[in-house]
Amino acid sequence: MDTLVLATRNEGKVKELRSVLDPLGIQLKSSADFPELEEVIEDRETLEGNACKKARYTSSVTGYPALADDTGLEVNALAGRPGVYSARYAGADATDQQNINKLLNELNQKAVEHRKAQFRTVIALVSSSGSHTFEGICPGMITNKEQGEGGCGYDPVFVPQGYEQTFAELNTDIKNKISHRGKAIQQLLNWLKAQ
Repeated sequence: MDTLVLATRNEGKVKELRSVLDPLGIQLKSSADFPELEEVIEDRETLEGNACKKARYTSSVTGYPALADDTGLEVNALAGRPGVYSARYAGADATDQQNINKLLNELNQKAVEHRKAQFRTVIALVSSSGSHTFEGICPGMITNKEQGEGGCGYDPVFVPQGYEQTFAELNTDIKNKISHRGKAIQQLLNWLKAQ
């Protein structure tokens, strides 16, 4: 496997993954390299389903093995919500701020022990030999209010286990080491090295 296509146009994701694949001699392309690729509607009920759908489509159109991911924030007190709907929790075109506001409103008055949550990322790899998924989980809790300016999405309200700062307050190096996405990428890397 000397070339992989990452099903995204997000340059940050491409740069992050390219840095770990380069030492393996794997060339990483992205959706931006294939203008014929259309946006995939994430309509599956699970993170795994969405990641596999995007990877299958990307591989079928490009002819290369493809990678795709999906991430969700799962809150214990909300029975795992927002989960697969994290990006559109407050509505189809919701902003990060609107999603955060809805989450904090739903958790209003909940004690610390009921604010446990986890970020979960699933990466799917689809090639001619089949499909594989790799999961990364980062446990933590939801704060009472936003803290920090960095990151994106729910980062200002998520404190990873073992830390006192939110993802939005932690520096990028620490966040990448402990994050759900970093853990899923490490699993993918271990699998690729073993091939």
